Amino acid sequence: MSHPAFELVRDETIAEINSQAQLFRHKKTGAEVLSLVNDDENKVFGITFKTPPEDSTGIAHILEHSVLCGSAKFPVKKPFVELLKGSMHTFLNAMTFPDKTAYPVASQNLKDFYNLVDVYLDAVLFPLLTEDTFEQEGWHYELESRDAPLVYKGVVFNEMKGVYSSPDSVMHTLTQNALFPDTTYGKSSGGDPKVIPELTFADFKRFHQTYYHPSNARVVFAGDDPADKRLELLDAYFSRFEPIPVDAEVKLQPRWNAPRQVSGTYAGDIDPDKRRDGMVSVNWMLEPPQGREEVLSHGMLSYLLAGNPAAPLRKKLTESGLGEGMIGGGISTFLRQPMGGFGLKGIDPADAEKVEKLVLETLAELAETGFSAEQREAAINTFEFNLREQNTGSYPRGMSYMFSALGNWLHGGDPLAPLQFEAALDALKDKAGKGHFEKEIRRLFLDNPHRLTSLLQADPEQGAREAREETEKLAAMRETLDDTAIDAVIARTERLKALQEEVDKPEDLAKIPTLTLADLDRDIRTIPTEESRVGGVRMLYHPLPTLGILYLDIGFDLRVLDKALLPYLPLFGRALLQTGTGKEDFVSLTQRIGRTTGGIAQHRALATKQDGSGTAAWFFLSGKAVPDKFGAMLEIMGDVLLDAQLGNRERFKQMALEEKAGFEARLVPGGNGIVDTRLKAGLTEASWVAEQLGGVSYGQFLKTLVKTIDSDWPAVEATLRTIRDRLFNRTRMVVNVTADEALWPRAQGEIAGFVSGLPDAALPDADWSHAFAPRNEGLIIPAQVNYVGKGANLKALGIELSAATSVALRLLNTTYLWDKVRVQGGAYGGSSRFDLTSGNFAFLSYRDPNLLKTLDVYDGAAKALRAEIGETDLTRSIIGVFGDLDRPEFVDAKGYSAMWRLLTGTTDALRQRRRDEILGTSRADFLALADALDAVAKHGHVVVLGGEAAITAANEKRPGLLEVSKVL
Repeated sequence: MSHPAFELVRDETIAEINSQAQLFRHKKTGAEVLSLVNDDENKVFGITFKTPPEDSTGIAHILEHSVLCGSAKFPVKKPFVELLKGSMHTFLNAMTFPDKTAYPVASQNLKDFYNLVDVYLDAVLFPLLTEDTFEQEGWHYELESRDAPLVYKGVVFNEMKGVYSSPDSVMHTLTQNALFPDTTYGKSSGGDPKVIPELTFADFKRFHQTYYHPSNARVVFAGDDPADKRLELLDAYFSRFEPIPVDAEVKLQPRWNAPRQVSGTYAGDIDPDKRRDGMVSVNWMLEPPQGREEVLSHGMLSYLLAGNPAAPLRKKLTESGLGEGMIGGGISTFLRQPMGGFGLKGIDPADAEKVEKLVLETLAELAETGFSAEQREAAINTFEFNLREQNTGSYPRGMSYMFSALGNWLHGGDPLAPLQFEAALDALKDKAGKGHFEKEIRRLFLDNPHRLTSLLQADPEQGAREAREETEKLAAMRETLDDTAIDAVIARTERLKALQEEVDKPEDLAKIPTLTLADLDRDIRTIPTEESRVGGVRMLYHPLPTLGILYLDIGFDLRVLDKALLPYLPLFGRALLQTGTGKEDFVSLTQRIGRTTGGIAQHRALATKQDGSGTAAWFFLSGKAVPDKFGAMLEIMGDVLLDAQLGNRERFKQMALEEKAGFEARLVPGGNGIVDTRLKAGLTEASWVAEQLGGVSYGQFLKTLVKTIDSDWPAVEATLRTIRDRLFNRTRMVVNVTADEALWPRAQGEIAGFVSGLPDAALPDADWSHAFAPRNEGLIIPAQVNYVGKGANLKALGIELSAATSVALRLLNTTYLWDKVRVQGGAYGGSSRFDLTSGNFAFLSYRDPNLLKTLDVYDGAAKALRAEIGETDLTRSIIGVFGDLDRPEFVDAKGYSAMWRLLTGTTDALRQRRRDEILGTSRADFLALADALDAVAKHGHVVVLGGEAAITAANEKRPGLLEVSKVL
């Protein structure tokens, strides 16, 4: 591959990722390009700029949002949303990091891929960047009338209010800023809501001019797209620029000669009986790693110390009784100078020094005594398995390569080195038993004076105080405005809203490149499945190329369990793998799993069955191994299923505390999911079970369980044993295997032996009837933003829709809800969800400054759907839905998906019928959904998770709207 505008700098075959890697430099501008040519049909492109902020105004973050709001070639308000609506992307987003901003896309369709690349290149290099966009995405004053209060609005402003409502996020920001006080890492790249209003439009424009230039760009292509076309696409843009000097170097933080401390607070309550509101971590700044071996060593050392529940430092911390769960957990290498840290959350702040002492003493002890051969072997096997498998889940593999390369590349290093691991792995295998990791503990931690101990604790007054300070600041600002200035702010508010209401010109929308319906595959993609029975057990086998790995899912029907047992399942599943067995403690078990397999995990799956006959509810134990270790993996699975030490009270209590802390930490970043689960809990059986296993009800259960473990442990232990005795039997079991055909005969025999050792008892379905009725709820948490939901079960309202509804929803989400909830309302997100099988429908918002206004938007959705639908919008929305249907899956996920379809009754014939309905979507389908949403507006119920002030204010304006309770 060559192009006259580019100089070839490197050309190497990287066997580890099966790619031909070529590094180019654009002759005119100096832009650097890494081209990875391989057989991956999920093609990836990404352009990244070094963007080190000098303050905490969120300038890089606001710019990341704004460049995607119209460009020279595509002068529409939201080309990004047009792509969301109407492309077959497998990834489409942008990310702001502490020192860079990245714009990656991915698609399996070549034409679609080129469309995405074109729109993104024009967006970052030739954005329109109007002051209106700056105000909409960043911040602005809003004043609706002379009598209304002056308020701040802006998408990023409210997004970061949500971030700063999460104690975990506050702790991370506090620590990073204090550990690197003299560099860009000492600033908040996302933006501090208290500082964001200091950002001016002039500075915003200047930041783009300074950093968004080919001379400061790093570009990655990866996949099976034609290599020559890559450089051609880039030169069409880069050649329009002249080279400029860009000073974007991230300066090194000068080292300290003595440890320091930092403390902070977050908005939260304090339990007067027993304080558990604190977090403490011991952190270090490390030197930039020299080569792939050191990066891999950092990862392995982190795993050895804290990478699993049996790792010695994590075990010592969690078993100390000082806290509820670990934070930190090792070395993070995404900054130029890595940071490492270990600590606990859920502590009494008075115990902070005890935690600090325990961390340091445990590290000193491990540096002296070292790690056992079993620990080292487990770590090496785990890393080697993952490196060779290259399973990135739903994340495009090429993006993993991209971010691996950028770590070195942005700071003047070799972008190819992070993609190669054989030599580094061999070197570490050789060094592991010669004291390498013990020496690293001393070098990186014990002998490193650049150490910071961070303490964060709750302040019950902080939320109200910050709200009052913001109000007073705005009031003071208003006092400086004369009548003319006030009228100007009102006019500006009206002008921005009018601009947001404007519709793009059809001729401009037509400039956004798109596929056509002719580009879509009419037929579903099927997965080969062979079904048989072994020892009375249903066996599913999927002959797929797995590179010599066997993937196994063992499922047990949860319908045999009484409903009172269901909330115990998440902890029961953890206990199977984290309490040990009759022949080994959980440390030895964890090491055995690490040495023998590619991992064993447990999870639960729920769905309403397609025929409406009830709930598909299953518990799965899944694992992966190479052929000569498959039998050993089955032996481990048998041990944990039948012989887990469920009577280990102290271990189980610690897991319960970790689970409780984890649930509470999820409330702010995952608030829309919590609302969605609660909203639907009274609508269908499957949704009710989901609430017991992960919703607000589960959080309440955990609080009670922690107390019950102390007051009545025999009852808790008996419950766990009852679950095991009823659940693990082969009459209500499925075995699912995905593997190369050559591996199947031997594996089949080993599975038959495994199945024969399981109990055999005929058990009926338990009674899962419940009295959880839908109701309007206001769930209070200490947060500056809200998560607003409204929903109903359409089938219960007598409404039946087709699969074409997904097309109407696509358009609703990317037009009306995007405009009203996000653009005009200032929330970070707004969406609707509909499950065709169950009939559950929900509106949801994310990090929303509003409550009642958002509910009014929901109630107006039907009217929006009745508006005239253009042919272009219809076609793009169909294409976008097809992109969701045909998401790429790695081979293990394909096997699992095929199994789950069988368990839920989702036949290929049904899938094809629904695909045909989507292709045939018409205006009538939009009108049918509009009628359904009228019913939701009238009969739906509301769930809001948010701050007390917002929920109280809503009830004052609409008395009796929400039944209020406190979640946290």
